[in-house]
Amino acid sequence: MDQYKFHNMTFTWLNGGVTSLDGGAMFGVVPKPLWSRKYPVNEKNQIECACEPILIQFEGKNYLIDSGVGFNKLTEKQLRNYGVTEESTILDSLQSLGLTSGDIDVILMTHLHFDHAGGLTRWEGEQLVSTFPNAKIYTTKVEWDEMRNPNIRSKNTYWKENWEPVQNQVVTFEKSITITPGIEMIHTGGHSDGHAIIKLTQQDETILHIADLMPTHAHQNPLWVLAYDDYPMTSIFAKEKIMNEALANQYKFIFYHDAYYRMIQWSEDGKEVTDFLKRGKEASIQF
Repeated sequence: MDQYKFHNMTFTWLNGGVTSLDGGAMFGVVPKPLWSRKYPVNEKNQIECACEPILIQFEGKNYLIDSGVGFNKLTEKQLRNYGVTEESTILDSLQSLGLTSGDIDVILMTHLHFDHAGGLTRWEGEQLVSTFPNAKIYTTKVEWDEMRNPNIRSKNTYWKENWEPVQNQVVTFEKSITITPGIEMIHTGGHSDGHAIIKLTQQDETILHIADLMPTHAHQNPLWVLAYDDYPMTSIFAKEKIMNEALANQYKFIFYHDAYYRMIQWSEDGKEVTDFLKRGKEASIQF
């Protein structure tokens, strides 16, 4: 498992599963000859998208960003349609770190689509139970409301199996919330109406996890948004604002979905990579 030290925070990427999604859907209206230069694609027009939660160990507590796709929760049809090549083995990841699921104190849910929220619950015999029974689960109120009452479009990704067993653990917020000094969640909308990003600050340095506003390093351009986005113009405006602030102040970015980079930092003009951490596990799709 890959790790990154950010002053007093330690990040560890856990094994939450791998999907292979349609490249056209992941890059929206961007022509394939452009995006395929930046991110590898296979003969089925699929790109590899890791679904790997980030464990943040900070001041004696264990924080988790998102939860993976889950294990043994998808049908054969869903596995095929979403190109799931690996399901979650988060509990094994935690065990290798000397932790159990009960040691997770807080889960920061950027949003509640199945590939981020599937790991919140697990099968115990024939019953679905909370995977992390002692954790507070933070998400925006907008996202939580839609999760429980999805519309004709979002019902394809907001499933009761992923929320009913954990509903007593959920804490909602509006606009923004400081989880603890140095960890802030900010509502952006765009990808989903309740989508949020995570701002991590230590000693005047900042790392952003902007989730599915920029699922991979290849989505750096504010105009490169997903066909999956419910509100693409909201995504564009939010990402433009974020990128302007981030580049001007030398923020770094970390990723949940990127199959090639864990962390990346760009120059002020956004044209050069000035720092990075590559994903240790080699992706199955290569240039």
